Amino acid sequence: MKTTGSVTDGFLPAARALGREVTILTDRPDDYRAMGAEVIGCDVRDPRAVIDVIAHHHAPEAVFTNSDHIQAETALAASYFGLPGKDWRACATAKNKALMRRELARAGVETVRSARLSPGDAVPSDVPLPAVVKPREGVASEDVVYVETSAELADAVQAIRARRPGESLVVEEYLAGPLHTLETLGADGGAEPLVLGGFTTTLGPLPYFVEERLDWHPDGPHEHVLGALRALGVGFGACHTEYVVTESGPRIIEINYRLIGDDCDFLLADLLGVPLHEWILRVHLGEGLPTAPPSPPLNGAANTTANATAGATAGGTANRAVHGAALGLVADRAGLVTRAAPPVDSETAGPVRLWHRPLRAEGDRIEHTGTNRDYLGLLRVIGPGRAEVDAAVTAFQTTRGWTIS
Repeated sequence: MKTTGSVTDGFLPAARALGREVTILTDRPDDYRAMGAEVIGCDVRDPRAVIDVIAHHHAPEAVFTNSDHIQAETALAASYFGLPGKDWRACATAKNKALMRRELARAGVETVRSARLSPGDAVPSDVPLPAVVKPREGVASEDVVYVETSAELADAVQAIRARRPGESLVVEEYLAGPLHTLETLGADGGAEPLVLGGFTTTLGPLPYFVEERLDWHPDGPHEHVLGALRALGVGFGACHTEYVVTESGPRIIEINYRLIGDDCDFLLADLLGVPLHEWILRVHLGEGLPTAPPSPPLNGAANTTANATAGATAGGTANRAVHGAALGLVADRAGLVTRAAPPVDSETAGPVRLWHRPLRAEGDRIEHTGTNRDYLGLLRVIGPGRAEVDAAVTAFQTTRGWTIS
């Protein structure tokens, strides 16, 4: 089994719970020595290298990653060994934001005005403004910038190219409206993927797009997003799609062909009451989807009659009114961390449960980037409604918040 990055937090324990031995293939082997699994150094961005290492090791049961960067390579390796996996073409299209826009327009799903800028290309004069400039294959809101004028556009392109020489960029019209996510899980056989639910996303101030908070929002609109996934061949395995509900209807922002991150995967699993990471690995092991799909819990605003009459989830928890939120506790300036919020594995206060994972420590020097890399810690909270969750978040930040001097 191949895995990279923070995937080890959820998927290594899940693999062990399923009784599977894990081999980690990575280009950073020293980062994984303490994980308690076999580690092999490998150029994981080269599918030929991945295939060669696996072939000379032992026959795999599954080849899997949750990394943004190597989905296509992993899919090619899984296909080589005749194992369940994603379509490598769908992985490549989802990762490449210019290809995604092109294919959605060709399929008649949606048209978002955009331009692809190869290294050295001049900025076209007909780009719609306001616009968003982003790396063609970027992650974590890095170098994603909102611009309103031609001068701001030219400056943004020049600055991003200075930081990313040789990379292609995408300039596209700014899509205004509420930002949502859709979380899906599919298996082989061509059936529609399970809709696990979704979140509403609160962003930090423009011109950047830092994701500060995600709130549980299991309702749609979903059909447009599912149609976009079908058009791109995205279905197998976990997928995290971001979309905006504009005045003209839903429009895709990006398709991350992996499980949602930043601890929202654990929040999603807790909200559904299911072993989500195990479900995903079972799909890649060829065991298919669970026979009893999850019945997402209701929003905290749901009425009590609906709560009383709803059925049970696959995890055996009655469908109930519940709200969950995940927050990236963001550094608002550069400086030195002089107070770090402590880790919280699980804390119950009345009807609310809370977890906190620090990403920084006292004494760390913070460089303010205007991206998700500015997170100091990840906080997630579950309670019976939005008001209870908000109160717990406020109490945590007041009594145990971070301080940068």
